[in-house]
Amino acid sequence: MYEDSDRARLVGTPQASRRGPFQRDRARVLHSGALRRLAGKTQVVEPVTPSPAAPRTRLTHSLECAQVGRELGEALGCDPDLVDAACLAHDLGHPPYGHNGETALDEAAQACGGFEGNAQSLRVLTRLEVKVPGAGLDLTRATLDAATKYPWPRSPGVAKYGVYDDDLAVFAWLRAGAPEGRRCLESQVMDWADDVAYSVHDLEDGVLAGLVRLEELRDPGERDELAGLAAQVYSPESAADLRAVLDDLLALPCWPTSYDGGSAGTAALKATTSELIGRFCLAAEQATRQAYGDGRLVRYAAELVVPRRERAECALLKAVAARYVMARAGVDEAQARERRVVGELVRALAERPDELDPLSTEAWQAAPDDTARLRAVVDQVASLTDASAEHLHARLVGS
Repeated sequence: MYEDSDRARLVGTPQASRRGPFQRDRARVLHSGALRRLAGKTQVVEPVTPSPAAPRTRLTHSLECAQVGRELGEALGCDPDLVDAACLAHDLGHPPYGHNGETALDEAAQACGGFEGNAQSLRVLTRLEVKVPGAGLDLTRATLDAATKYPWPRSPGVAKYGVYDDDLAVFAWLRAGAPEGRRCLESQVMDWADDVAYSVHDLEDGVLAGLVRLEELRDPGERDELAGLAAQVYSPESAADLRAVLDDLLALPCWPTSYDGGSAGTAALKATTSELIGRFCLAAEQATRQAYGDGRLVRYAAELVVPRRERAECALLKAVAARYVMARAGVDEAQARERRVVGELVRALAERPDELDPLSTEAWQAAPDDTARLRAVVDQVASLTDASAEHLHARLVGS
């Protein structure tokens, strides 16, 4: 069960309301400007106009992640609104141009401790998205903990982390009583829902955009390449084992062998999407129940158990998107330009703080040193959409 300490807020006090504290958390994230801005941040497939495909943005991915996580969490006994809120919040810190922009911002922010999208999400929730001055959205401890995918600070040799040094105080508060370095069950559900949603939907978007051609997956050489890529980047399994899993995955009755853009093909592709999401979530639910029984599972009472096969299948789907969408011709040049835009924006705003938005201006003026002033600039650049980054760059720097 959830305790009073799980429902505690940084500065808020309990209010008489027909809504529970986690329902209020979900509403606060849902109504935030940071969530709305995700509509202008690319997921994997860039939108093309005109296009019937309507590829996912970071916003639609977050909404779909929340639906997947909510149902899985509820099946295990987690509070569904808590998991929903964590899923909605998990990408709020992502900058323009996705992980490519994240790389560029990390390089530009080295003097103030680097940049990491997950640590930025915590900063958005507790500082930058102002509903309660001094506390951001002032979410409950349990929701903030559930939204923290990597509950540790930056350290040498560790690529992913969940908090910057200047946010350690709020991190210590939200992690009070939590085992060091361990994620709560709700965070694990959020993380698996994220993996499931983006691996399956990136495949779907790639097919709809004509970038993933299902016929190519029949080729043994292509299957070898995909298994090798998955083993190298996404899975601890061997390439040989992953190749066997891939063969079985592509032999599933739900797997379409081709796509022609017609209604029958589109319906078959959608059926595949639904079948795979259900497959991945049901496997995790059943394995977790087998390990922990039928009682209500919350917080640190259990670990989410995801079977090896389903993890391997998910990794292979990620490899499909990586090979055919992210590594397609022209992407390297476009990404190099995006990184240049981000880096030049940071430098331009640092040199011209009069161009900062009002909230960033406040942070800049209150900053005690150059490190804090750079962080204020990085916060603003991270908040930009793809289009607003392009527009601001054109105005401040030129083409």
